[in-house]
Amino acid sequence: MTIPRTTVLLVGTAAAVVVLAGVRATQDIVAPVMLALLLTILFHPMRRGLERRLPRWAASTCLLVAAVLLLVSLALAVVVAIGRLATLVPSYASDADELVADLGAALESMGVGTEQTDAMAKALDPQRVVDLVTSVLGSVLSLVSGLVLIVTLLVFFSFDAARTGALADGARVHRPLLVDSLGNFARGTRSYFGVSAVFGLIVAVIDAAVLYLMGIPGAFIWGVLAFVTNFIPNIGFVIGVIPPALIGLLEGGPSLMLAVIVLYSVINVVIQSFIQPRFVGDAVGLSTSLTFLSLVFWTWVLGPLGALLAVPMSLLVRSLLVEADPDGRWRLPLISGEPGTVRLDGDGARDEEAGTPT
Repeated sequence: MTIPRTTVLLVGTAAAVVVLAGVRATQDIVAPVMLALLLTILFHPMRRGLERRLPRWAASTCLLVAAVLLLVSLALAVVVAIGRLATLVPSYASDADELVADLGAALESMGVGTEQTDAMAKALDPQRVVDLVTSVLGSVLSLVSGLVLIVTLLVFFSFDAARTGALADGARVHRPLLVDSLGNFARGTRSYFGVSAVFGLIVAVIDAAVLYLMGIPGAFIWGVLAFVTNFIPNIGFVIGVIPPALIGLLEGGPSLMLAVIVLYSVINVVIQSFIQPRFVGDAVGLSTSLTFLSLVFWTWVLGPLGALLAVPMSLLVRSLLVEADPDGRWRLPLISGEPGTVRLDGDGARDEEAGTPT
């Protein structure tokens, strides 16, 4: 008996909704697992080089140490940035009071009532900003349990990855297209993080230099924060500009704050929104629009870590549902935003083939 195509589509959609609901409900487990898996994939080429000179257990240990160092370094950069902001804001208490008073006077001259100006003054109290930063810092430190899970997973993934090649060769006999598409996912993930790291370093150096020349305290720390937030596609610089803009407001008033925002926006929008997406698209085969939608969707599904995992998660879905399906390969140009079709050869390498999808 032939099942109607409409029924198959409805059942597939219902199954996808159930799976997404389950992933969202267990995001505290799924997100750390995916992060540990991506870190293992990221350092896997290093393993292949080390296995030519070292025993497998030693190569696995080196991979584990490298992944943990990277993870701790990124987390430490965020904590130091938040701590630096928390120590700088109180030193500008008198300047903040004067700024709030000037703002209140300006609002009163525009006809705004006293109650509204008092409420705004309380909202702009520097101590409230410090309390907010402290709470955020507490939230970051509360992720220690999550880091323990990630590191534990990295231990198992690092040593199990030694058998990945043999397992892939065995599975390729039965599901060659699936194995090749997963290999393509791994290469795309490494390309994405590589491109993001290169452009993040460029942005960080330029931002830190500009902030230093403008006399913004903690310019180096804000540059490091810009590097970290560059791994969040499209809107990372919006997060990274908040601390230096706030310090600029307290250091030199609204004019300096606006200058920081304008220069940050010019630098980061040009590099991150116009130049980098072209390289990311070429590296991973995702259009700029789909990259942004991935950010929104996976942040909703996986929580804050979803912003970091957005592009790799979309690559994984593409590999499993599109590249591994011979009848679904025609969707690849729609996903990449480029004409032509992408196919996998026997070694899993990607080829671009112009013309009508086959």
